Amino acid sequence: MKAKVDEDRCRGHGVCWSLCPEVFDLTDDGYAVVLTPDVPAEFEDTVRTAMGSCPERAITLD
Repeated sequence: MKAKVDEDRCRGHGVCWSLCPEVFDLTDDGYAVVLTPDVPAEFEDTVRTAMGSCPERAITLD
């Protein structure tokens, strides 16, 4: 599974980072970035939760 954050949609709520800091981080401006695009198997469920919890629907998974 690959995770991606749409930088045009992200508004810096930080929900993804608070749920899964192993995969997501925040820039100095507070916007989400993906640390590990290839999501480790042990974090897949948490990343799915982060995707569903994103208020802006900025996270996609392949």
